[in-house]
Amino acid sequence: MSIAAILANPASGKDIRRLVAHGSVFDNQEKVRMVRRLILGLEKAGVTKILYMPDGYAIVPRALNAISPSIPVEAVEMPIRNNQTDTTTAAGIMETLGAQCLVILGGDGTSRAACKGSVAIPVLPLSTGTNNVFPIMGEATVAGLAAGLVASGRLPRKACCYRSCMFDILINNEVVDMALVDAAVYDDVFLGSKAVWHMEKVPQLFMTRCSASAIGLSAIGGQLRSIRPEEPLGLALRLGEGSPVVVSAAIAPGMFADVPICGISEMAPGQIFNIETSPGLIALDGEREVEIPSGSHASIRLNTEGPLVIDVDKTMALARTEGLFRQPS
Repeated sequence: MSIAAILANPASGKDIRRLVAHGSVFDNQEKVRMVRRLILGLEKAGVTKILYMPDGYAIVPRALNAISPSIPVEAVEMPIRNNQTDTTTAAGIMETLGAQCLVILGGDGTSRAACKGSVAIPVLPLSTGTNNVFPIMGEATVAGLAAGLVASGRLPRKACCYRSCMFDILINNEVVDMALVDAAVYDDVFLGSKAVWHMEKVPQLFMTRCSASAIGLSAIGGQLRSIRPEEPLGLALRLGEGSPVVVSAAIAPGMFADVPICGISEMAPGQIFNIETSPGLIALDGEREVEIPSGSHASIRLNTEGPLVIDVDKTMALARTEGLFRQPS
């Protein structure tokens, strides 16, 4: 039996407020529609069972109201606490129950928690409009086909997945957190819990995803900006005014800013970069913070033991090459 799992946490109150404030059209109803198409794609790709995490908004049951898949779609039994531990717990349960891949709908919190809960099976995190841990956008049915092909074993995992990078955050040489998202160092401890990055107050920026020209991902004017994943690369960026080199950084859903770069250093696996400012904050995607206590030494280390991430385009191209799909005549 080939099993796929869907994690579709409802947006938290903060997420909903931020989406409304920035005019994004993506909400829980959009997740319902995406799940509907995902289920159809997973079914067509040969998955024989789908597991999902229950939630108060009933995202998956609502999706099932309009379709009748021929395969069982079952909720896992688990306590619901309505916080990020739910996705961590669900990911572990789903892996124990034999899921061969996780499809994750949501932003950083959902994806990060799920990947911390289970990194032994491939994941496919799909953005629903907010900044995402992994910049993957795709039509949901096609994404479901790709995930289903991996879950059903019809394609070897290594041929269609890449190993993501992540950061270890160290304070006084002790690991205090694992970040699967871009990290910025603030020199102002009063900027905590801000959804918008104050880029002029960020002296250092660390990234593990895509190219330097595509930090972040957002919905722009209600339209999705498609960014294909690349083999992960760690970069340590020093920010400053007057530099001819700039990158585009997502500072909030629907908002990009050109950020001047005065230094770019490639990070080799295991390499440690010291944090220049202390006391300060290491902010993960501009929202979650790790405080650097006064008098402490802080650093970031590149780690390549992140989860296997399904590359939709690569998987579908390989499937066509292998003759799993026929080209229209």
